[in-house]
Amino acid sequence: MERKYGESLISLLYPRRCPACHDIVSKRGEWICPECRDNFSFTRSPVCMKCGQELDAEEQELCYDCSRGHRDFEQSTALINYDSTAAASMAKFKYGGRREYADYYISELVKRKGALIAGWRPQLIIPVPVHKSRRRERGYNQAEELAVRLGKALHLPVRSDLLVREKKTIAQKELGPAARQHNLEQALRVKQPLTGLKRVLVVDDIYTTGSTLQACTRALQAAGAEKVYGCVICIGRGPS
Repeated sequence: MERKYGESLISLLYPRRCPACHDIVSKRGEWICPECRDNFSFTRSPVCMKCGQELDAEEQELCYDCSRGHRDFEQSTALINYDSTAAASMAKFKYGGRREYADYYISELVKRKGALIAGWRPQLIIPVPVHKSRRRERGYNQAEELAVRLGKALHLPVRSDLLVREKKTIAQKELGPAARQHNLEQALRVKQPLTGLKRVLVVDDIYTTGSTLQACTRALQAAGAEKVYGCVICIGRGPS
């Protein structure tokens, strides 16, 4: 009874915001306004068999980027196409303190991609790390917020302390593909051997060129992980 009262009081003082329109959710108890449910563009088949990006033709297996370069991760999946609605939602989630958006993202992710992720049989979830200075600025690591909720939903352990970002990197959007890769690989470190760990799931908020997931994969495999999979909320669409 006390817990329910406390939760009700919190919801009155800090009402949940809609991840699509950013106003107070119009229907109490929901994670998104009912009228905003169609505002996000969820990824649909056909998708790239490597990164999960939506494709234009059924006969395609890989997107343009994945067909041009080797990917060390096994496969990745994405929930939402990164359009203007998704970009605004991610900005609020990442920089605006809207941690509660993660509840909606993960509920939809499990509903739409849960069977695929379960088929990979991951043993452990690891969020993409942020540098401690950026964590202080934002108050949290957005990838960790997603990973913790996904772990609870799938009954999988989450380790946020294994993969760390030791160097504060230049903003990835300011760099080319090769520089992004080098930038990240120099910054990441795995704090202990992962010997015997066969399948790891890396969670992040946005997939653009794949350099972040690729760098995390290499670091984890160098530490002993056998197979690395990826899971993101948003993915950009490159050339077909």
